[in-house]
Amino acid sequence: MITPTTPYPPSEPYASGFLEVGDGHCLYWERAGTPGAQPAVFLHGGPGAGFSPAHRRLFDPQGYDVLFFDQRGAGRSTPAASLDANTTWHLVGDIERLRDEVMGVQRWLVFGGSWGSTLALAYAQAHVERVEALILRGIFTATQAELDWFYRSGVDQVFPDKWERFVEPIATAERGDLLQAYRRRLQHGDAATQLAAARAWCRFEDEVSTLVFQPEAETGDDAEADLRNLAIARIENHYFSNGCFLRDQQLLHESHRLAGIPAVIVHGRYDMPCPAKYAWDLHRAWPEAEFHLVEAAGHAYREPGVFERLLQATARFARKADTTLALESQTRIQRA
Repeated sequence: MITPTTPYPPSEPYASGFLEVGDGHCLYWERAGTPGAQPAVFLHGGPGAGFSPAHRRLFDPQGYDVLFFDQRGAGRSTPAASLDANTTWHLVGDIERLRDEVMGVQRWLVFGGSWGSTLALAYAQAHVERVEALILRGIFTATQAELDWFYRSGVDQVFPDKWERFVEPIATAERGDLLQAYRRRLQHGDAATQLAAARAWCRFEDEVSTLVFQPEAETGDDAEADLRNLAIARIENHYFSNGCFLRDQQLLHESHRLAGIPAVIVHGRYDMPCPAKYAWDLHRAWPEAEFHLVEAAGHAYREPGVFERLLQATARFARKADTTLALESQTRIQRA
């Protein structure tokens, strides 16, 4: 098998729509690739970041039928930046509804990076019978130790200059608990206070997430950027302030439930938001998963070495379309 080393060409979705999932939430979704090929779902990071058209380029469009969707409050899903009925377990339930009602498949490959890896693990452990394979990148197991590393002491020692800008909006007396200090501003401040906090939150995260790869500037106007920042900051803070609605080390302790699922884990050695120790802990708890610790790479999925490993992983599980399944899938899409 020849595996790619560069992104697949840009492509457009062949179907898109909205799914009402209850609690006032309506999720935006797209399907890209070829009906009847390997079914898959892409779980974006954040939480709150939404997916990007660039994410389609991880998958061979001839070998996959991929569902992309914006999680509750993220991207084009509505209501924007909403925290109501927005927990890990609401999202797990949403994934199941999307599998059944939008994709109409019994099993699929689950791809998740960063927060998406957390959600992928939670979903796979709850619905083992629905997961054909897993591809996980930038492992975040949502333990208190990981949250403390990023928001108490750890990253600040590597990026003291960027940390200083991050804590600047917070009064000195409140800096002992930054998650709660930011929560007060993001949830209860006036519009200007919320926006200033969201900008500082997202700038810090962006600044420490890459080692080599330099992302292109976001397109769109300032208002779009502010809406995106507000959704990311509010939803991330909501999840992290609540331990991502998981028991501490729950995903590690229940990793035995994943036995028998083919899996690939890819992690950058110099990943600052998600230290490699916790990816290693998952590897030790789940040794049958193929594990790649990439040298000279940070957190972003486009880091050199990380991206190539992800392309190799998606190429490994790709499957050309079955004619019968393709016809059934196309009929279902037309009826929707």
